[in-house]
Amino acid sequence: MTDMRIPPVREMDIARPCAARIYDAFLGGSHNLGCERAFMEDLERALPHIGESYRENRAFVRRSVEYLLAHGVRQFIDLGSGIPTIGHVHEVARRRTRDFRVLYVDNEPLTVAHSKPLLAGEPRAEIIRVDCRNPQAVLDSPEAAELLDLDQPVALLMAAVLHFVPDSDDPVALVEAYRDALVPGSHLVVSHLTGSHDPDEMRILASRYEQTTDPLHPREVEWIEKQFGDFEVVPPGTMYLSDWRPEPGRTSAKRPYRLLYGGVARKH
Repeated sequence: MTDMRIPPVREMDIARPCAARIYDAFLGGSHNLGCERAFMEDLERALPHIGESYRENRAFVRRSVEYLLAHGVRQFIDLGSGIPTIGHVHEVARRRTRDFRVLYVDNEPLTVAHSKPLLAGEPRAEIIRVDCRNPQAVLDSPEAAELLDLDQPVALLMAAVLHFVPDSDDPVALVEAYRDALVPGSHLVVSHLTGSHDPDEMRILASRYEQTTDPLHPREVEWIEKQFGDFEVVPPGTMYLSDWRPEPGRTSAKRPYRLLYGGVARKH
């Protein structure tokens, strides 16, 4: 595996909004604080209907997991998972099968603390407090060894996480390290914020996130596409998330913003 710089341990900060709890607030969850709710209200004043983008990402995760389950995938690693509520990976999986395993990974201490009791009754899912910028710590964790068989195909989800990794932490090398660690038949799921279509709105969003513990690093769609490396991108390809296998009647033409881009790819 590619050598990666070990990131510092993240400390708890409840004075500023946190990305995971902002996401939870926009999804209608209850695991968020007043600062996240105030942030959400301020952001909605600046970007009306921006909540659609958060829900769009969760819907993409759901559709991608449903696709993977239909193609025989039963093991999932969700990097930067946030709080596993409101239709997260294990909930989608258990609607289809009892034969699944999900390892959630997050580095924010309160997020992990909230998540542990939520998963206590689900033996097929676990969350670990590990920084996803340390692939070895994720893949060599005792929880991964107990829950997963990494000699078998795994779906690695990097949904709305890479845009929190600054260029100084070399996200390209990070994704490559994970790709190299996966066995053939594994899949990579990526969604990422971009200003390629709506640059003004993306600038507003990024500027608001400067107030949080998790600044944004949006990137162009060409950069996002390259993160799949030599994996085979599955149909319909890489695109704005609302166009990826949408439910009937749900297309990007009906969405206020096109800020999230991604896709799913398979390792040969």
